[in-house]
Amino acid sequence: MKSLTTGRRSRLLTTAAGGLALLVLTACSGGTSGADAGSGSTKTVDMAAELKKPATIEFWSWVDGIQDEAKLFEKKYPNIKVKVVNAGQPAAEYPKLRTALKAGSGAPDVVQLEAHEVPSFTITKSLLDLAPYGADKIKSKFQSWAWGQVSQGSSVYAIPQDTGPMGMLYRKDIFDKYHIQVPTTWAEFATAAEKLHKADPKAYLTNASPSNGAVYTGLLWQAGSRPFKSSSATSLDVNIADAPAKKVSDYWSGLVKSGAVSTDPDFTDQWYRGLADGKYATWLTAAWGPMFLQGTAKGTSGKWRVAPLPQWSAGESASGNTGGSTSAVVRTSKYPAAAAAFAQFLNSDPASTKMLNSKQSLFPATTALLDDKTFLDASLPFFGGQKVNQVFSDISKTVKTDFTWSPVQDYVFSDFNDTVGKAMTRKQDLTTALTQWQDSVTAYAKKQGFTVGGS
Repeated sequence: MKSLTTGRRSRLLTTAAGGLALLVLTACSGGTSGADAGSGSTKTVDMAAELKKPATIEFWSWVDGIQDEAKLFEKKYPNIKVKVVNAGQPAAEYPKLRTALKAGSGAPDVVQLEAHEVPSFTITKSLLDLAPYGADKIKSKFQSWAWGQVSQGSSVYAIPQDTGPMGMLYRKDIFDKYHIQVPTTWAEFATAAEKLHKADPKAYLTNASPSNGAVYTGLLWQAGSRPFKSSSATSLDVNIADAPAKKVSDYWSGLVKSGAVSTDPDFTDQWYRGLADGKYATWLTAAWGPMFLQGTAKGTSGKWRVAPLPQWSAGESASGNTGGSTSAVVRTSKYPAAAAAFAQFLNSDPASTKMLNSKQSLFPATTALLDDKTFLDASLPFFGGQKVNQVFSDISKTVKTDFTWSPVQDYVFSDFNDTVGKAMTRKQDLTTALTQWQDSVTAYAKKQGFTVGGS
């Protein structure tokens, strides 16, 4: 959970943009395909032999206490030492990593990356293909959609660490007070939003943040929008304003214009107060949200419950994802086998994954933990004793699998604020802003050297 709020922070774009443009143009001249975009041997590595050799690897992560999981690895592989470095949250870590890669020194062996950032480092040939190091053999240990975020064809460029399937946290006490049924469709959600705000003009069924492109993208994901597709390292189809996305934007336009939902920037003092004082009756968020909420709105303990996102059609079961991180091996590592083994162990070993969940509150990416009875049966007093993990485990199995990110995702999220986000704040038409968002991303991608297609 602690690693997953970064999609809502401001992005440092200039360092990424300068390096990306040069490297994409370099890739253009070489005609590298998407499946070959990483850097590494195509031969299968004898891992048993390699892991007997002494090595010291450096791991960059923003997760507090992850040294404990590294110690588990060192115990299993006593010849390998892991130096854990907190390089800061993503907005600080990524520029450091790109600077080190450009300089040719100072980069770690293993680095934590948000799932949506993997393409931006793959396109610049910064990540090692882990398939020759055995990563392709652990595919079945992970949710298929999570694995799809880190792989291209037969190549594997990172190992999923945690995920953020989206659900709805709601205030049961407010729902009871105003006789609101838990909405199972978006039509019911809109009706409930109008009803609550009419009954109490200071209350809103939810908040639509104008500064959170990650959450909005998760809602587009659920609806079936597929904004990006790439057939090679230098081509990118941009379809941000596809039909499902327009449906979502038309829907939220109505709620925003009527004032039935608020439009406060999230992760601000105002937003925190809104969660604590009942201004928002729901929070549409990811599986890491429940643990985050417990630390943010302690005074509301016992009042919250969780449910799946409302559906576009009654009887459907579909969700999107927001947040989630991975472990990738940097191509400059002097000990690629040791680094690859660590990335795999950290995120697939049963003891390590349980520790990531219990100590760092990261929502699992592995199917074993998602089906673990102890994990599923945990009841949270903050949520009235509800088995929250069971709810989100079920939701995780409904996340649509064929969603891909763009290699310019930093810019995509930043530009959301200036287009759709600005329209939210001004109560303007979101669908018009959606087209502006697409046009801006298209222009930016072309400047970075991509051949851009799409609507």
